[in-house]
Amino acid sequence: MTCKSSPTRQLDARGLRCPLPLLRTKQALAGMEPGDILEVLATDAGSWRDIPAYLSRAPHQLLEQDDTETGQFRFLIQRGEN
Repeated sequence: MTCKSSPTRQLDARGLRCPLPLLRTKQALAGMEPGDILEVLATDAGSWRDIPAYLSRAPHQLLEQDDTETGQFRFLIQRGEN
């Protein structure tokens, strides 16, 4: 799914090891308003499954999930209601 919305905030979690990318994502979302969009950049391979797994149980929506040939993962997440 492609999203045309610009991120409200960016979280650079590159270089952080599991579980820090997920924990920082949760913290960033907690400090945002409903409808805001968070862009997360990560390099930890566990992020590829951990972040979407968390979002499937949370009120937030995963708008995009991409990976690059350089081992970087990118997520666009829309903050949901509490």
